[in-house]
Amino acid sequence: MFVVEPPPTVETPVADRPVRRGRYEKARRAGRFVVPYLYLAPALGLLVLWTYRPLVQAVELSTYSWNLLPTSPMRPVGTANYERLVELPAFRDSLVRTALLIAGLVPFTVLLPLALAMTARRVGVRARTLYQALVFTPFLVAPVAAAAVWRWLLHPGGGAIDRMLGSGRNWVYDAATAHPVIIVITGWQLLGFATLVVSAGLANIAPDYAEAARVDGASPRQIRRWITLPLLSPTLLFLVLTTVLLTPTLTFPLIDSMTQGGPAQATTNVYYLLWDYAFHSFDAGLSAAAGVLLFGGFAVVAGALVWFSERLAYHDD
Repeated sequence: MFVVEPPPTVETPVADRPVRRGRYEKARRAGRFVVPYLYLAPALGLLVLWTYRPLVQAVELSTYSWNLLPTSPMRPVGTANYERLVELPAFRDSLVRTALLIAGLVPFTVLLPLALAMTARRVGVRARTLYQALVFTPFLVAPVAAAAVWRWLLHPGGGAIDRMLGSGRNWVYDAATAHPVIIVITGWQLLGFATLVVSAGLANIAPDYAEAARVDGASPRQIRRWITLPLLSPTLLFLVLTTVLLTPTLTFPLIDSMTQGGPAQATTNVYYLLWDYAFHSFDAGLSAAAGVLLFGGFAVVAGALVWFSERLAYHDD
């Protein structure tokens, strides 16, 4: 009877074990480094595809002269579009109107929402929900529909607002009032959104600060001035940043539906002007140059606001 003995086991040399263990640890560290980027890859890919790639194409297009016709060749002109754009009075005037638009919307997106949100804190929970819903409702109205309704309300002689004021003025087609009308309608639509943002910021402030100040003898006015507003400052700066970056874009449907940039370009801001250059004047290079300058200018403003917000948060800590 034969007994089959198992083959002798070959033990790994002790000197090789630390080497394999080190390689395994390096592979684990590499995996930990790569895995987060795998999760971010779809979002980064879409960001590059839909944001940075068109931006690069816009910069490239701004150095050409082209009338948007597929049969027409694109002629390189270097920086001539930028030089021509800076010399145009219409471009400089549109920048001034854009600055006035942003300044006129700040009360609707920062000051009034702050007052409404602070007032809502004194209302009961159920009534507060209804109150916030009523304030937020204009934000849900489509800009084109809002433009049609406001145009009817402001119609000279027959509109409800015009009859109430008794002016008989053509508010939409008067160069002195057309731009303020656009500001008021846009602010009316954004008021509810900004109020909810401020309410969310107030909800994130712990009540312990106010209670401690009240114990020390601080009045409600002092609590609002020295505790609530400083803690709410990041939220208010976010609303200022949103006003600067988004509201000129949000006014485009109103302007296109109500005034088409008139009368006498009184409502033509820089966003509407670059669209006008591209699709009315068919000057794609000039429109792209305006878009690139606009992107650079607003990037500088946004960077300054973000820096100021971080500095403010650092001092609050």
